[in-house]
Amino acid sequence: MRISTAALVVASVLTVAAADPKSQFFTASDGLKIHYLELGTTGTPVILIHGYTANAEGKWFKSGIAQALAAKHRVIAIDARGHGKSDKPHDPAKYGPQMANDVIELMDHLKLAKAHIHGYSMGGSILTQILARHPQRLITAIYGGSGPQETDPALVAQVPKDEAAPAANDPNAPRGENWSLYPGYDRAALDAVQKYPWQPGDRDIDLTKVKVPVLALVGGYDNPNARTHRIKREMKGAQIVVLPKETHGSVHLNPVYTQTLVKFIDGHDR
Repeated sequence: MRISTAALVVASVLTVAAADPKSQFFTASDGLKIHYLELGTTGTPVILIHGYTANAEGKWFKSGIAQALAAKHRVIAIDARGHGKSDKPHDPAKYGPQMANDVIELMDHLKLAKAHIHGYSMGGSILTQILARHPQRLITAIYGGSGPQETDPALVAQVPKDEAAPAANDPNAPRGENWSLYPGYDRAALDAVQKYPWQPGDRDIDLTKVKVPVLALVGGYDNPNARTHRIKREMKGAQIVVLPKETHGSVHLNPVYTQTLVKFIDGHDR
């Protein structure tokens, strides 16, 4: 009996989906314990960085994104400091650039020279820090619900107006997430994340110097023009996918999000 390639791929995905991710910790250079989940043992590594107030399990595993990627890749999903099962200091000085350093230190801990890195929302800001400071560690850079935005007032004025999302009580409003229901929610730690004293220039990046393939996935109700205008202007080869009528809390739940992410990573694999 002949078994089609498609059937083998489906079987592989189902096998990975049935497996539990491995829960592990490593110690960052400043002594904090950082938690991460790992699924899949073969293939090029993919590092997933969740958004503000979320965690690795809720963002990537409950949505099925990690399982879909793990069919062909080694998936590592980090709990950013202040989130999930990672340590949650209440000192703002413990955040900022160290959140990007944690990703690089995790790669060093796992002996990964390079990886595909996907950051959602706050994770996209962390991704930008990695692109600016450690570009040699990336195979691809994928933004979800985020992107380096225009800062020059003249360029901000050129951004086309975005479509407003329907009110939350509108029956046509898309599904979303309740951020405060994520396990490990610590309001004081989350406030500290936002209070880091960034200095002028700390988050600067020249996107014209980015050499790796870039993808941005944004919901149509999530200010896609504001989030991608600078990417379009400075990165002519970047791929931008806008999913209509999806919000900041729903876009990653759209099957097209996962399909596009998997196809992009597979298409630029080494």
